[in-house]
Amino acid sequence: MRETVIVSNRGQLTLPVGLRKRFGIQSGGPVIIEDRNGEIVLKPAVVMEVEIFSDEQIAAWDSADRLDDGERVALKLRLAARKP
Repeated sequence: MRETVIVSNRGQLTLPVGLRKRFGIQSGGPVIIEDRNGEIVLKPAVVMEVEIFSDEQIAAWDSADRLDDGERVALKLRLAARKP
């Protein structure tokens, strides 16, 4: 499918409704634009929520996951028994 669109004086262009529907691009939705070997490529984008954790939270999880001496010895013995 090839369409011609006009770039406005503000650098904006309007994607034809058929293309927006086909690719699920909604008003206000994100689009990725790439320069691919001299061609402009537009792709629908997906925004994913990212959760950021503090250093203190990560340290608490590391501490909770830490092996005690008995667990460490038992794990080493199991691993040594598996070696050919």
